Amino acid sequence: MRCGQPAVRASMFDWFERAAAGASLLCLIHCAGLPLLLAALPALSRAFALPESLHLWLLGFAIPASGSALLFGFRQHRAWPPLAAGAIGLALLSAGVLRFGGGRLETAVTMAGSLCLIAAHVGNWRRRHGRHRHG
Repeated sequence: MRCGQPAVRASMFDWFERAAAGASLLCLIHCAGLPLLLAALPALSRAFALPESLHLWLLGFAIPASGSALLFGFRQHRAWPPLAAGAIGLALLSAGVLRFGGGRLETAVTMAGSLCLIAAHVGNWRRRHGRHRHG
């Protein structure tokens, strides 16, 4: 490999990690905040009605983005906890959308999945960068 390639590859997966963690955080905000906002402002719920298929699209983004970032991290640090937390998070997100969609448990299951994914991405990032010393 040439001199600059590992750094470019690491920064690319840092971007994936940040994007996946950010998407998980947005999912958490969506699950917790949007229903409260829409309940408080009924007129707003008609103006910003989100299609139910949006959750499927978001899941379709979360699985490859999170999966790629977590697998790349595992290949570098060989630690199972972030990978396991991410797998649990993705399973909970999938269950929330595919099994409990529209039901009473959807929000709770999806929020639990988002929290697991955020923890997994933060743990993955820390393990990948823990051995580097800056400054």
